[in-house]
Amino acid sequence: MLRAAGDPIAGLSERERTVAAKFAEGMTYREIGQALFIAPATVRSHLSTIYRKLNISNKVGLANLLAVGREIEGSETVSDIRTADSGGPPVVAVLPFESASHDERWERLADGLSADITIDLARYPDLAVLSGQTMRLYRGRAGDARVIGRELNADYLLAGVLQATARNVRVSVSLVDTKTAADLWATRYEQPASDLLAIQDRITGNVVNVLASCCGKLAGLRRDVARRKAPASLQAYEAYLLGGEQHDRFTRESNLEAIRLLSRAVELDPGLARAWSLLGLAYSVNACNAFGEDVSASIECWAACTERALSLDPGDCNAHLCMGDLRAVRGDLSGAAEEHERILALAPNDADMLAMVAGSRALVTGSPHQCVALAERALRLNSQPPSWYYSQLGRALFAAGRYRESLSAFRQSPQNSPGTLLFLTVGHALLGDLAQAKAVRMRLAREFPSFTTESFVRNFPVTNPVVIEAIRRGQRLAGLA
Repeated sequence: MLRAAGDPIAGLSERERTVAAKFAEGMTYREIGQALFIAPATVRSHLSTIYRKLNISNKVGLANLLAVGREIEGSETVSDIRTADSGGPPVVAVLPFESASHDERWERLADGLSADITIDLARYPDLAVLSGQTMRLYRGRAGDARVIGRELNADYLLAGVLQATARNVRVSVSLVDTKTAADLWATRYEQPASDLLAIQDRITGNVVNVLASCCGKLAGLRRDVARRKAPASLQAYEAYLLGGEQHDRFTRESNLEAIRLLSRAVELDPGLARAWSLLGLAYSVNACNAFGEDVSASIECWAACTERALSLDPGDCNAHLCMGDLRAVRGDLSGAAEEHERILALAPNDADMLAMVAGSRALVTGSPHQCVALAERALRLNSQPPSWYYSQLGRALFAAGRYRESLSAFRQSPQNSPGTLLFLTVGHALLGDLAQAKAVRMRLAREFPSFTTESFVRNFPVTNPVVIEAIRRGQRLAGLA
């Protein structure tokens, strides 16, 4: 119960106080209705009355009033409301969820839960969400909120612990203000083990609503943003997670295994959009890097999986990225540009997406200088980026003719991609370092014997004429032509 003494909301009725408090906790209309046994429309009506009585117009004003003397019954609490820095979007870091069990299966599911919450949060345009790959470096450091905040320039830290019993799964979650290390919100969810995935949507919705209460920047957030359908099968979800692990290893063998596992995931759950999206990406990797024997078949599978993913979830940015590259392969450059623009509109502060669009757009349709700016913005949003960001920056710099800076970026990126080795080869050649160019060229031929520049240009694709000419010139200098 909220204290009445000195309470700026003393004029509210008992029911209105309760609704206001639960709204500030981050609960949705539906959840408040379920808790109070009233219809969501009634909750909305109560809030309209509350706003009118308190002479406020949004959640931010309500949150500021509730911050005075808040003491809410139950396990969920909200405290220390503050306004986000108006200089940019609030930055959220999601720690890999911990598993109280040392069983590999539950550890994988805990990781998958936090990774998918990261992707869901990144769908809200007024949030910046740090890459899940970056956050893996901070595993087990939930107590270092202020340190993590400083290192990553993050405003909020979401942490969770998954505990599994024979029948039930319990997930404890907390949202921390990194500037003060104060808990903004903490709660616990408990479901039958078979319903683990139903928790994910509730956590995302609650976190977004809490942030909307705390940050003026987020006052306009809406829950009607296209949301992903929760997996219907835990077995399918596990196959999807295992497929993702194999995909991230980026070898010919691991990519083929990723395709096998992801195909199993969509067989078990044909409605699992994220598995279709990742399967399309795996087929595109197969085609672009000559990992498979039949490139045409890989492109057809790439198209079928991507189209299925978008039919199930039109808001899937990864699927839009795959569709953009696919349209370019088919010669539809204006369509590719539309897909890139759609991604930037859907997720303007998603550093992963900004980096990927920068690298793809620079080689396909966009202004190289704008693509460099996109990649640099991704690096600013994620101050501890995964190394693959630098390969995207390297491509944009190469397209802009900044070969020395491009080489510097590629050296910081993973060296297991034939595309990266190609750009290193021609970049060294264009700068006159022919000995180094030939050394990298020999490594490319040794490690990826089926890879050819022609196939990469055709199937990545590379359609920017300036980039194509630079690659050809570097090839001739390096003896690749």
